[in-house]
Amino acid sequence: MSVPGNLVSTLSMPLRWGDMDAYGHANNTVYFRFFEEARITWLASLELGAENDPDGPVIIKTSATFLKELSHPATVEVKTYADKAGNTSLDTYHTLTDVETGELYAEGYAKIVWFDREKRTSMALPDKLRALATS
Repeated sequence: MSVPGNLVSTLSMPLRWGDMDAYGHANNTVYFRFFEEARITWLASLELGAENDPDGPVIIKTSATFLKELSHPATVEVKTYADKAGNTSLDTYHTLTDVETGELYAEGYAKIVWFDREKRTSMALPDKLRALATS
């Protein structure tokens, strides 16, 4: 498996019993929540995008490829990668694996656009993020 970009964050999280659906595995929306939590935690570690900041990230495109069924109990590890940077955007990728076995459950993608919350428009990507990107 080859994920584009530079590894910028690793976060472990438990799958909760309530994350399961009627089919006995994690609902597909749970994967997106894991990716979101990893992304927000990573940005917070850079002191970017806090709720009361005048600017922050918005997601304009996201996707996931579900590779293996995820069932409770499990602890997952989400790795976040920063790839290409544009003027206002950053491509990010995620992998979601089992902490104990290393099995890959899913891969994800999100295009982050940096957003001026007062003007309600995109703005230049912060230098801290640009420095982590591959271009």
